[in-house]
Amino acid sequence: MSFFSFARLGALLIKEFIQMRRDRITFGMMLGVPIVQLLLFGFAINNDPKGLPAALLATGQDQYTRAVVTALEVSGYYRFTRRPATAAEAESLIAGGDVSFVVVIPGDFGSRVERGDNPEILVEADATDPAASSGAVGALQTLAARALLREQGREAAAAEQARAALSVTVHRRYNPEGVSQYNIVPGLLGVILQMTMVMMTAMALTREIERGTMENLLAMPATAGEIMLGKVLPFLVVGAAQVAVVLLAARTIFGVPFVGGMPLLLSSVLIFVAGLVLLGYTISTLARTQMQAMQLTFFFFLPSLMLSGFMFPFSGMPRWAQIIGETFPLTHFLRVIRAVMLKGAAIQDICFEFFALSLFIPAYALLALTRFRKTLD
Repeated sequence: MSFFSFARLGALLIKEFIQMRRDRITFGMMLGVPIVQLLLFGFAINNDPKGLPAALLATGQDQYTRAVVTALEVSGYYRFTRRPATAAEAESLIAGGDVSFVVVIPGDFGSRVERGDNPEILVEADATDPAASSGAVGALQTLAARALLREQGREAAAAEQARAALSVTVHRRYNPEGVSQYNIVPGLLGVILQMTMVMMTAMALTREIERGTMENLLAMPATAGEIMLGKVLPFLVVGAAQVAVVLLAARTIFGVPFVGGMPLLLSSVLIFVAGLVLLGYTISTLARTQMQAMQLTFFFFLPSLMLSGFMFPFSGMPRWAQIIGETFPLTHFLRVIRAVMLKGAAIQDICFEFFALSLFIPAYALLALTRFRKTLD
């Protein structure tokens, strides 16, 4: 036998390409992951979010109020989706996460402008995510003041006069110091649970196939539902241990406030973990090997991490990316966990997100039971 043969090397290469073609999941990951990364980072990710939902509480209808509101909308930072009639209604909107800002323009705003009596605007900003609100808050003073001067016919006024023409008071709610850990650490709870729960459960069934013990499992007088519960319930205990560690670290190391009720917090975590282990079990019914299970888990984890609002502001993404992001459990869990921990939200404030999070349990369970095979063929 010669030391090196191009013929033998060619035969090995052909064999590898044929095997790669047969492994459709791996081949799909090789092509799909780069495409997903390009789409997410190229189109969906935005570090300077605009079009953030805002509520306008303005009792006056004078020309100066309209000019300021128009300027804020034209800037692209503010998108006034709600017009609350009372301060209590506005408070409910920002507490429930329906809006990122509440812009309050008093009824005597126009008369104070005409008298030169230092008119003032109040802005309530949801600062649970400092990165999402910093750009819009920073541009507020200049945008409103220039609109006011333009309406008065004094566009050429100096910058100092523009700043003096209007006072803007900003209340950064729930995180006045802008501590990034208050936003990141609660989100990390969801990210850690998703990464570990889905992957470990996804490998549970494929491990049985690779080790050759799946035949014994299928020969047992157990239904598909019993097998599924037997596989996923132990991981709920593992998830509980992870939750305890993360919450303890969040409170003692990072000083994250726990404003809301612990029963609601733990109920949300339990529902989230149950959905994750069922998702992992569903992935295990699609994969034939542990490597395939890991690849499918990663393929799910990447867009979920990017489009859930953990790394980048959810409201700053394009509409199509937000629609995709709504299909991930992590998106709804982040809204629930941050609202409960930082805002002290009650069940009525997060009822929609709580309900959406609960829907993933029967959806994943039904899909897993439908995909479960009673034979190895």
